[in-house]
Amino acid sequence: MAGPFTLVAFHAHPDDEALLMGGTLARLAAEGHRVVLAVATDGEAGAAAEAYRSGGGLAANRRSELERSAAALGCARLVRFGFKDSGSAGPRIVGGFSTLAVEEAAEPLIQLLREEQADALTIYDPAGGYGHPDHRQVHAVGTHAASRAGTRLVLEATIDRRLIRRLIRVVAAIPGVLPDVSVDAYDHAYSPSTAITHRVDVRRYLRQKRASFEAHASQASSDEGARTLALLLRLPRWLFASMLGREWYVEHGRRPGKPLDDVFASLR
Repeated sequence: MAGPFTLVAFHAHPDDEALLMGGTLARLAAEGHRVVLAVATDGEAGAAAEAYRSGGGLAANRRSELERSAAALGCARLVRFGFKDSGSAGPRIVGGFSTLAVEEAAEPLIQLLREEQADALTIYDPAGGYGHPDHRQVHAVGTHAASRAGTRLVLEATIDRRLIRRLIRVVAAIPGVLPDVSVDAYDHAYSPSTAITHRVDVRRYLRQKRASFEAHASQASSDEGARTLALLLRLPRWLFASMLGREWYVEHGRRPGKPLDDVFASLR
C-alpha cells in the first residue's frame, strides 16, 4: 500500500498531543495523510493558574485550546471522549478515566477506529511516559481497542530515555531554565533506547509544533511553579530544535533495529 493512510492519535489530556507527537502529526497532515486526534479527558484536574479556572472553568478553556492546537497541527478531525480526568496527585477521582474497566473505556475508541477504518493508532508506552495513571490507561485501552477493531499498526508515542536524561543534564546547567528537575526521576520513565523502533525527524515542522504548544496557554501557566510547556517555550530556539526536533515510537510486533523515520513503513 502506498497510502495515504488514516492515523488515530489517542491521548489522555489536551496538550499531550503537542508534547509527545505534535511534529509527527503536523508532518503526516502535510504529507497528505488523514490525522484524527482523539482525547480521553478534558484535563479538568490539571494544574493551571486561577485565571483559567474562572468563567466556563478549566475544562472549557482546555477544550478551546485543544481545538486551536489541532488546527495548528493540521488534524482533519478532533474527537473528545469526555471521560473524567483522574488527576495526578492524591487519591484517584471517582469515575476517573484511569479507574474504569478497560473494556468500558475502550468502547468509544473501538467505534472511532471502525468508523474511520483507521490504518494506525498511536498510544503511550506501558509506563505511561512519566507514570500518570490516565497515560497508563491510554496504553491499556488503546491496545485493547486496536485488537477489537482490527487496527493493523499500533505505535507507542514515547521518548528515548537515554536522550531525555542527557538533555536534562545539559539544560539543568542553564540557570533558571529547568529548575527542580531531577535526572533520577527518569530512571524508569518512557522507553529504553533498545526498544525504540522509530525516530521521526520533525525539524521542518517545528513552527507548527511550537504553535501547538502556544495554543495550550493554561498549561503554560501556574500559580504554584513552572510548568513543562512554559519551560520548553523559554528555551533558546536552537535548544528547542535540538530537544524537540525528533519524536520516538515503539511499534507493536516490530523487532527494534535501526530506528525508522517513516511511521507507516510496515504498511507500505
